[in-house]
Amino acid sequence: MNNFFKDKSVLITGGTGSFGQMFTKIMLDNYDLKKIVIYSRDEMKQWNMRNKFNDDRIQFCIGDVRDKDRLTYAMADIDYAVHAAATKIVPTAEYNPFECVQTNINGAMNLIQAAISNNVSKVVALSTDKASNPINLYGATKLASDKIFIAGNNLNYDNRTTFSIVRYGNVMGSRGSVIPYFMDLIRQNKSITITDERMTRFMITLEQGVELVLNAFLDMVGGEIYVKKIPSMNIVDIAKAISKNANIEYIGIRPGEKIHEQMIGSEDSEYTYEYNNYYKILPMINDWYKDKKRIKEGKKVKKDFIYSSNLNSEWMSSEFLSEWITLNMESFIKI
Repeated sequence: MNNFFKDKSVLITGGTGSFGQMFTKIMLDNYDLKKIVIYSRDEMKQWNMRNKFNDDRIQFCIGDVRDKDRLTYAMADIDYAVHAAATKIVPTAEYNPFECVQTNINGAMNLIQAAISNNVSKVVALSTDKASNPINLYGATKLASDKIFIAGNNLNYDNRTTFSIVRYGNVMGSRGSVIPYFMDLIRQNKSITITDERMTRFMITLEQGVELVLNAFLDMVGGEIYVKKIPSMNIVDIAKAISKNANIEYIGIRPGEKIHEQMIGSEDSEYTYEYNNYYKILPMINDWYKDKKRIKEGKKVKKDFIYSSNLNSEWMSSEFLSEWITLNMESFIKI
């Protein structure tokens, strides 16, 4: 792995977000990069990130994934790219559909075209559990984005640029996730608001998310969707891990919200293979799901297999999460 990124240039869209900052930290700490380019549209977040890292290998580029010309210019001399930029908040997407489509769908198309134009070697796009059997606009746009990235391998006739996807659920402690939100309510002496007591969520750390992306870079042939094996938690248990004595108020499901997270649906079971630490959904186009170079040592899952947070075989306890919060509180609040 160390030699894989040696003297290479990496660009990450939405690079000032929680994932982007953790990805940048791990890359700078462990790999002898030529440079890492942070592409995003918020100058203040870039300024704060510049001061936080203070590393000459980081270059900051103000730009929007909606702007294909700017993105094409930024991707010159880039070897690998990670696409993390997205409109992600479910209610925001429901009430601002045009903006969500422009960022999540048009932005994906722009990135693919910019990468191919610049002969970028590999691109990994971040997806979401909500792209599997979507019921909200955010999930629908990310499903479209996933399909576009898979098809990007078909547009790349000389195979200079390959595209793959990683998919995971709730990132523990990331900005906008439920843990810091619940903690903020406790600090304000307010009740913890829960939409439905039946709700379950997959739990993954930022480090595990970065690990999945790095694994994709090493393994990918093109068109794969990587889904990491991670534990689930009930939403009430998450609240108890933060404060055992907190008052809980049930407020009902928000527009477009699911009771349970799903990362692999039964309709994908025909094309899904299992590995030690993850699953891999192979592309249907061109019969690539039969390709031995993509399957490798994978074992095909059972027919009608579903990977959802309520049917998971692995569960995280409130005690474990409470200990994790104590150990990581300072670091994830800063992200």
